[in-house]
Amino acid sequence: MINVAAMTSDRVPHPIPETAYAVFGNPIKHSKSPAIHAAFADQCGDDITYRAVRVEIDEFELKATRFFERGGGGLNITLPFKERAFQLADESSDRAKQAGAANCLIPLPGGKLRADNTDGVGMIRDMVANHGWQLSGRRALVLGAGGAARGVMHPLLMENPAEVVIANRTAERAQALAAEFSGHNVSVLGGGFELLEGQTFDLIINGTSASLANEMVALPEITLTERCCCYDMMYGAEPTAFMRWAASKTPWAVSDGLGMLVEQAAESYFLWLGKRPDTRRVIQALRLQLSL
Repeated sequence: MINVAAMTSDRVPHPIPETAYAVFGNPIKHSKSPAIHAAFADQCGDDITYRAVRVEIDEFELKATRFFERGGGGLNITLPFKERAFQLADESSDRAKQAGAANCLIPLPGGKLRADNTDGVGMIRDMVANHGWQLSGRRALVLGAGGAARGVMHPLLMENPAEVVIANRTAERAQALAAEFSGHNVSVLGGGFELLEGQTFDLIINGTSASLANEMVALPEITLTERCCCYDMMYGAEPTAFMRWAASKTPWAVSDGLGMLVEQAAESYFLWLGKRPDTRRVIQALRLQLSL
């Protein structure tokens, strides 16, 4: 069994055992990753340790390199180091390349590192497998053009929506992001929020940071179809401002990103250990914990 209480220390022991895994970030204190991976390990019968480690901004590359030199089995990466993790790796998955960022580092023979990005596939798996949403053929709206939106674009496009519109407060950023993904068979458009006036969507994904402050971005009048699904990549004990806005439009379904958090962790676990945990039990446990 894993000692969950000991997983929030900022110090990494030396030497690190081969069964050690961690998440690096700054800040990191409230990370749920140690508890999630402890539950996965308990399910799968694996004897591992997983710690949340606060890394100083100028020490990421040094700390990550040392972690693997000392036998670390795998790293998750959170803000603000995802782009730097991608640059640190010797090779990368297609989805990491598309995102230009990595939230998962995997050791390879010869001391090399492989970068992957499990955020987008985690979101899609939550939508499709956990909620039963059908994404193919939908006209999708992605709010925000930062790292969160970039990380989910490739997996979203692989689901063959009818069209994807990226809207951001700064129109140029949305246009640039749309241009990066214009090589797919799916039409991708980008612009400011004013672009949305009078448009209709049946899938809306909130990738802005507004939910962190329990705020909703100011949108013009748009129409949600009767089958519209609305997904906030953020989560909390109560419905986010985006979720409340979406519910007022009477869509077919509304969800936060708690399932995405667990599913992206499960994908990392699979990449490291070759086992896919039962995520629904973990999501249910975390949801109960949030409600207490």
